[in-house]
Amino acid sequence: MKAIEVDAYGDSDELSVVDVQMPEPDAGEVRIDIEAAGINFADIMQRRGHYPGGPEPPYVPGMEAAGTVNAVGEGVDDLEVGDRVVTMLDTGGYAEYATADAGMLFPVPDEMSLEAAAGFPVQFLTAHACLFEWGGLEEGESVLIQAAAGGVGTAAVQLASNAGAEVFGTASTQEKLDLASDLGCDHPINYTETDFREVIDDETNGDGVDLVLESVGDDVFERSLDAMAHFGRMVTYGVASGVPAEVSNQRLLFENKTVKGFHLGQAATHDPGRVMQAVPDLTEGLASGDLEVILGKSFALEDAAEAHQYIEDRKSSGKVVLQP
Repeated sequence: MKAIEVDAYGDSDELSVVDVQMPEPDAGEVRIDIEAAGINFADIMQRRGHYPGGPEPPYVPGMEAAGTVNAVGEGVDDLEVGDRVVTMLDTGGYAEYATADAGMLFPVPDEMSLEAAAGFPVQFLTAHACLFEWGGLEEGESVLIQAAAGGVGTAAVQLASNAGAEVFGTASTQEKLDLASDLGCDHPINYTETDFREVIDDETNGDGVDLVLESVGDDVFERSLDAMAHFGRMVTYGVASGVPAEVSNQRLLFENKTVKGFHLGQAATHDPGRVMQAVPDLTEGLASGDLEVILGKSFALEDAAEAHQYIEDRKSSGKVVLQP
């Protein structure tokens, strides 16, 4: 079968198409005939070699895959060949087939395309956890969402708006700002033209926002702290800039601010119930149309390098997927 392999840490040209043996499901696993594989920025960080605990080359990347059950391993009694599913993986999603733990599968409603389903698990579970389980967002509070037109960002804007929060969001183009606005962002901010701290200062009468979802690192992290209210909270879940940020404990204690970190994989491993409790409500929201997976551009599997570069060049909005 065809798969994409990271040959060595580095730029997007380290992704190549390879022929590998089709995997066989072990006990408790199923094999999925993949129709859409989600691309996450964590895939890019892994490829660069900037992801703590990430895989070592050569490996097949991909943390998210949607398709149909193709084979069932021993002990799997509640799934059948042909069932439409989506799953989270450690690696292996950039391929025509992958095996997955049956306990980590989500059924895909008939009304949802498998392409859209590939943008569900990582994006919406991350957004929900950062906003509510880790961020404690409540109705009437204000939240700043960095990269509001990205995969997690578009999910977070919808969830925060539906929860009755005042939503600030940053993006780099008018097209992305319009998308965020359509999803419920009250204050879309073009960070290439405007200092988001000044907008927040003006709109909150100098008070700042109650919560920040931060995924960039570098100076954006520090400036996000500046934009927080007294007793404000930040949940940091990414380092898209490639430059990790640091914070002074002295600053936190004198300003009474809180910074929490969130990593979906580690959280799901150490406290799965805390993360997965959102699944029923999220699934219902997607089925009813209250929530929507925002699909960006789709690429053929063999164009994975081009897809990575498309995201790194900040051209993407919503979820970018590969289609074998």
